Order: sequence, then C-alpha cells, then structure tokens
Amino acid sequence: MNLSTGLLQQQTTNLTMTQGLRQAISLLQYSLNDLSDFIQEQAMDNPLIELHDNARVEAGNEGYSGKSKEYAKRSVEDTNQAVSPFDYINMERRSLQEHLLNQICLLQISDMDYKLLSYFIYHINEDGYLSHTVEELCQELKVSDEKGKSLLTLIQELDPVGVGARNLQECLLLQLEKMPTRNRLAECIVAQHIAAFASKSWKSLSKELSVTLQEIQQVQDLIHTLQPRPGINYSSELPKYIVADVSVMESNGTFTVVINDELLPIIKLNHEYQSLLKQKNVEAHQYLKEKYGELQWLQKSILQRHSTLYQVTKAIVDYQQDFFVKGPAALKPLTLKQIAEEIDVHESTVSRITSNKYVETPTGIVELKYFFSSSLIKQNNETSSTSVKELIKNLIDKEDKTKPLSDQKIVQMLEKKQQIQISRRAIAKYRDEMNIPSSPKRKRFLAH
Repeated sequence: MNLSTGLLQQQTTNLTMTQGLRQAISLLQYSLNDLSDFIQEQAMDNPLIELHDNARVEAGNEGYSGKSKEYAKRSVEDTNQAVSPFDYINMERRSLQEHLLNQICLLQISDMDYKLLSYFIYHINEDGYLSHTVEELCQELKVSDEKGKSLLTLIQELDPVGVGARNLQECLLLQLEKMPTRNRLAECIVAQHIAAFASKSWKSLSKELSVTLQEIQQVQDLIHTLQPRPGINYSSELPKYIVADVSVMESNGTFTVVINDELLPIIKLNHEYQSLLKQKNVEAHQYLKEKYGELQWLQKSILQRHSTLYQVTKAIVDYQQDFFVKGPAALKPLTLKQIAEEIDVHESTVSRITSNKYVETPTGIVELKYFFSSSLIKQNNETSSTSVKELIKNLIDKEDKTKPLSDQKIVQMLEKKQQIQISRRAIAKYRDEMNIPSSPKRKRFLAH
C-alpha cells in the first residue's frame, strides 16, 4: 500500500446563513407589539435611525401613507374638542397587599399586632390565598400557634371576602358564611362533603343529608356565583390587550386584507448624519456606513414581513371564504403546506408568519393559526376539526340539560345529520379541549 501526503484543491458550494438573514427570519415571528419593541431597540443602538410616531406626524410631511395623513389631520382636529373621560382613568392598580395594609391601618390594634399582621399579609399570594402554613409563619415570628390563628382570623374579616384562605374549600366557606342570607345546606356540603359534591355523587349525598337532588342543584348554582380567586381584582399587573396584525374587511360581498402597521413607528434616516455619509474622509465613515446598512436592512425586512403576511392572509381568505360568510362551522381543513404551495414559499415561512399573529375579522379577532386544522371524513368529502368542534358545541348548547347527550350519542347525531364519521374518543378529546365536562357532570336536576 502506497501512502503519501499532498495538497488537494476542491471547489464546493455551501449555503450559509448570515446574521442579517437570521434576523430577517426571526422578524417574521414577531407580533405587532414585539416588532414595535424591536424597532425601538434598534433605534437605541443605531444613531442613524430616526423614528416618527404615526399618531403625531404632521399631515403635510412626506413619506407617510394617505391613511396616516388623514389620521394625523383628525388627531389635530380632535385636540380642539372636549377631552374624553377615559383620559382620566387611573392606570395604576393597587396590589392586594396594599389594599389589605390600608385596611389594617384603620383597626384599633397594637403596633406589635400591626407588624405581625403585615408579615402575614406579605405571605398572601395574588389569588388571595395564604402561601405558607400558619405554623411556619408562627415559627418564623416566634409566636404561639393560637396567636397566629387569631391573626389569620382577623385577616379573613377584611375585604375582599375569602382572602387569607388556606385552600379552596376554606375560601368558599368564608364567602358562604358572610352572605346576607345564610345557606346552611351549602355550608354543610362545602365544609364536610366537598369531595362527594365535586365528583357529583349527588344521589348518595342526598340520601345522607336527607335532601332532594334539586336542593343540591341549587347549592351548585350558588357556589358558581362565588369567587375562587378573591384577589384577582387587585393584581398589580396591567392587562395585556390583543392587537390585530392584519384585518379582513368586508364590502359588498368582497373581502379586503389590510396590514395594521399604524402602531409601528416610521423609520427614517437621521438628516444630521446624512451629509457625513457622503464625506469619505470622515474618521467614522466606516461605522456610519455599517449603521446605514443596518437601517436599510431593517426597512427591507419590515417590508418583506408585511408582504409575506399579506400574501399568507390573502391566500387564507380566498380559501376560507365560507368561514367569513357562514361562520366557524363552515371552516375547511387547511394545512401550512397548502398555503406555502399557493404563494410559493417554504412551509416554515408560513409557520413563522402565522405564529403570534392575530387577524381581525367581521366575526371577531382570532389567531391566524385558527384557520389551520386537520381534516375528518364527511361522506365523500372532508371537514375540518375546528368546524366539528363548533358542531359539538352547538349540540351540547341545545341539549336537554336533564338528559345531556353522551359522547356516543353525539357520534350518532353527527353521522346521521352531518354525515361525519368520528370516533367517541375524538368527541371526548374535542370536548376536553373546549373545557366542556362529560354528560354526567352536565346533568341538571330540576324541580317537578
């Protein structure tokens, strides 16, 4: 065997993903709010980027769409009108701990008890439950268990009703005991028979308590009016609102797709650096050139995102025309691959552009992913799983609550009325996804 060393020259082609391409791909996944935050971050790092707010731009400025000009003109006119009362809404939200601390300030207690109560309050979570056991807190405070229980009892007298409970059972019982008209049966069931009540073993429970099923049904209706999370109205976190990335508007039977970019700032070149870019002898010319390239890439990537989002949404609207006319029950089965082939892009591109995106339709705001669903056999045709869920929901909404439909009965009704072949296990799966309980738990006992 002859072994030797040598140099070999070979020419090959490889695909490499640049940093700019990676950022452009990640840009597809951003929602409208995420994209706005990303643009703000880029403006902080790039001195050449100058941002203009769509809502504050003057109507005569160039570089803005006609829609933005009209919005700006309307905004200027609105300043001369009466101020909306919504402008005075306080956006600050008081936390549950602050609300409780304000109440104990009004109590006639010693300074030591105030400190002990405050320590207990700081161990109540946002839902209103005590996050540690009384014994643990008493050990940390070096007080007796009896003292700790008296402190907890004092907290449970505060607003909101049910605060300071150690579990759901105690929370419901506190609320029942403070109702203007006491329901002794409800209190007894929650205090002593909560497990049997929750599992709907009502027949054995009615015999044990010597009450009718209708009375137990009334107890359930009463419990449904209680608040399992008493601290929910005092969350310090501000609510997050969904902003639609794209809108589908109907006019005379025709549907139009509109990209909602009004909340995005307008990206322009900072004029103070424009003259420096032309002077090649400037010391920072290379730096400015790189930043100018980043600005151009950002503008191009955003335009590409808008273009892809428009094409995908337009293809979805064209395919799902029946949904926009007849509603969710008319939704057809659709895959990412079908849309990708329709607009000639990769399937992963469709997946990214539909992630974390919402579309405003004449029937409401839904996720773009909502329009993609698997198919089920409908005689010689196909139907989507989403439309089947809608049919199941409609059947259950219209059922006789004293004799609710079983999963097998729903299978038979779908096959007979809609010619849809589906298994009982699939019905149970879709029902669970829609948070609809089984037929025994939906059953109601009405008075004769």
